[in-house]
This record gives sequence, structure tokens and C-alpha cells, in this order.
Amino acid sequence: MKYSKDEILQFAEEEDVKFIRLAFCDVFGRQKNISIMPDELPRAFEQGIAFDASSILGFGDETHSDLLLHPESDTLTPLPWRPEHGRVVQMFSSITYPDGTPFECDTRRLLKNAIEDAKKAGFNFTFGAEQEFYLFLVDEKGKKTKIPSDEAGYMDIAPDDKGENVRREVCLTLEKMGIHPESSHHEEGPGQNEIDFRYADPLMVADNAQMFQRVVKTVANRNGLVADFSPKPLRKAPGNGFHVNMSVYPFDENGNFKYMLAGILKNIKAMTLFLNPTRESYLRLGNNKAPGFISWSAENRSQLIRIPAAVGEYRRAELRSPDPGANPYLAFTLLIRAGLEGIQNKLTLPESADVNLFTAAPNVLSKYEKLPRNYREACRSAVSSDFIKKHIPSEILEIYLKAR
Repeated sequence: MKYSKDEILQFAEEEDVKFIRLAFCDVFGRQKNISIMPDELPRAFEQGIAFDASSILGFGDETHSDLLLHPESDTLTPLPWRPEHGRVVQMFSSITYPDGTPFECDTRRLLKNAIEDAKKAGFNFTFGAEQEFYLFLVDEKGKKTKIPSDEAGYMDIAPDDKGENVRREVCLTLEKMGIHPESSHHEEGPGQNEIDFRYADPLMVADNAQMFQRVVKTVANRNGLVADFSPKPLRKAPGNGFHVNMSVYPFDENGNFKYMLAGILKNIKAMTLFLNPTRESYLRLGNNKAPGFISWSAENRSQLIRIPAAVGEYRRAELRSPDPGANPYLAFTLLIRAGLEGIQNKLTLPESADVNLFTAAPNVLSKYEKLPRNYREACRSAVSSDFIKKHIPSEILEIYLKAR
């Protein structure tokens, strides 16, 4: 729901709002927030709210520790799991230095800039998100175990699927927040689940991806479970993917759409560090239906990019390599920049790989370039890429290279 600043002040008074959470994330996409009282809202809108950034990875040290949060009024979201009286709401916030200069590690701003540059060039990108997660039991002390909540399989139903009620509660909670899921089901792994969202504006989808993980973890906790979004929670079971559906408008299947795909394929190795940002990410890639090669094809789920069976406005490309550890703002920024590069330079799309790469013979696989096989290879690909140097601030790149 979109609100102006004046409407938010009125809303806070009329709806008994007692706490406003100003949300942001670090460079790895981990959500943070500061809670303020309603009386502080005018100051937040006019001047920003200062916070100590020295303890947040990559946000500064003790000598330059002050940054300011500026809430964005059109992102107001109620948090329905909080009390009805003394309500709690959230707004995403931009980050600046005290002199008003934009903070270079504000990844949400990077995405806004990419969207704006694409629009200036005459193109609008849309995204859809599919995030997988596991539900684990807790022990007698409430600590997470590695025991899945069920032993159900792909799209199984209750009573085998014991995540059904959790997914239902998640979807209903999201709807109360103005976030509308498209579908949900049990995934292939034991205790593994997926909830999908329809395509929308990239910034909205990135914001919703942040909120989605938070809601899932909150609902799971209320049901005596723990939600795990890590890339490979169980070594012998499928990993968690963050499949990204993407399209571009004006839509031209044999023009802009194919150029977009070509741009992404050209830069995918360099982007992998940001799409798969942990060492654990590389235990997932190339295993249990997660891609390991740079390829594309129609419908084929063994590919890095597949084109689902859809027509017209639903025509899209599904990138299958990212995992939920990725910062969605950085991931979407790079995908827009790569897609735009492909369109503007009319890059040639390689031939489709109409084979099952999970079962193909070695002589067939040798024709395709591999994604980085480990975190070190991903770092090398990023460091040597002019594309990354152009679109990722050096401060963020250095943090990714050193932090892991």
C-alpha cells in the first residue's frame, strides 16, 4: 500500500501505531532495523535517523561510524504478528552519510539506480522470485536440529506434507502485509518447501524477498520449527534455490528477450560470487537439479536458464543458479545491468542446449563452460571482470572477497 509522508503521520495516530521499524540490510542482504516511536517520524522524514554503523560488516569503523536512515514512505508495511493494540509497522530506508551523500554500500540504492538507467534507455524489467527453504524440528531446549519436519516428497499432500499449515499461515500473513503469493507446495527434499510470487517491479520483488524470509522464520518459530534458507542444509538432499524469473519490455522474443539472455550468459561467471555468496553455495551447484554449466534451453530444468512454457505477458526466463543467501538487491542489479548490456549491444545468444545435462555423457558436457566450482573460483571471476568493476562499488567487492 502506497502512502505519502503526511498520510503515514495520520495513519500512525489513527491506527495506534507505537513502533516504526526502519529497515535496511548489510551488503550480504541480512536485514537490520531500528525501532523509533511515532513522535520521531517527522524528524526521520526531514533529517533521517542516525545509527552506529561500525558494528555492521562493511559499513565503516569506529572513526567513521555515523550513518543516517531515511524511511521511504511508499514502503509502509504492517507487521501483523505483532499486537493489534500498539501496532508495529515497517518502512525500508535509504542510507546516507551525515552530509547527505548517498552511502556507497546501500545495495537497495544500487538496484534503484539500475532500474532508473534501464527506464532511461527505454526498457522495463520485471522479476519473479521462487525461494526454497527447509523446516527442521527443535530439541528440548528449543535449538535447531537437522531433523526435517517431514519425509514428504515433491508436491506431496498432508498428512505426509507437514509443512502445509506453515505455508498456509505464511501466505495469509503475507497477504495481510499487501504481499501476494502465487503458489506454494512441498519441494523434493524432506521438510523442504517453496512459495512463489508473481512477477512485478524488481525493487518490490527484492523488498518482498527480504520480508518473505522474515515472515517464514517468524511463522516457523510460532509453530515450534526452524526455517533454514541456507544453500545446502542437508548434504544428501537437494539444496535451496532462489530461482529468479525475468523478462523485459517492450517484449520481443527474437530481439530484446534473446539479447537479455545473451547478456546474462556472458556475465554469469563474474556474477556468481554475488548470486552464490557462501562456500556452502558450491556444494549445491551441479547437484540435485542445481545447474553446473552455462547453458539455456526451453523448459529443460537441467539448464542454467530455462524458458518455461508460457506465452505473451507470461513469457520469461528462469535463472536457476542463485540461492537464498544472495542479497536480492545486488542480484537483481547485476541481472538488469547484464540484460541491458545484451540488449544495447545486440549480443548473440548461443545455441540452446536441448539435452539433459544431469545425465549427458562427458563428451557432451565438455562443450559447455562450467560455473565456478567453488568460492575461490567465483572470487577470481569477479575480480577479473570489467563488468563487475563497472557496476559493483569497489568497497562492496572488497567486502565479499575478504569476509568469507
